[in-house]
Amino acid sequence: MLTVASEVEVLARFGRALADPIRCRLLLALREAPAHPSDLAERLDISRTRLSNHLACLRDCGLVIGVPVGRRTRYELADPRLAHALDDLRTAVVAVETDRTCTEADEKECC
Repeated sequence: MLTVASEVEVLARFGRALADPIRCRLLLALREAPAHPSDLAERLDISRTRLSNHLACLRDCGLVIGVPVGRRTRYELADPRLAHALDDLRTAVVAVETDRTCTEADEKECC
């Protein structure tokens, strides 16, 4: 059973992973299907070195895993429930974005 402290740590790791647009795009790509780094780099239009750094971050956060396939490694979400979590989060954020009740959000850059 997760303690409150570990639940907070898990959410903070997830938040750090989502804080970067490239990692968000990477998670969304892996949500659709597992892929090899070369395919992901091409799909996201970034260098393999840059992709490797982001994959390392996502691995360290426990969000993706590398699966050896012959001499190559294929990446996928660490748990299928992450795909549902990403979908739910994306849907919730879109709903909040379309229903902004804070009239000063743009000025304060808070919401």
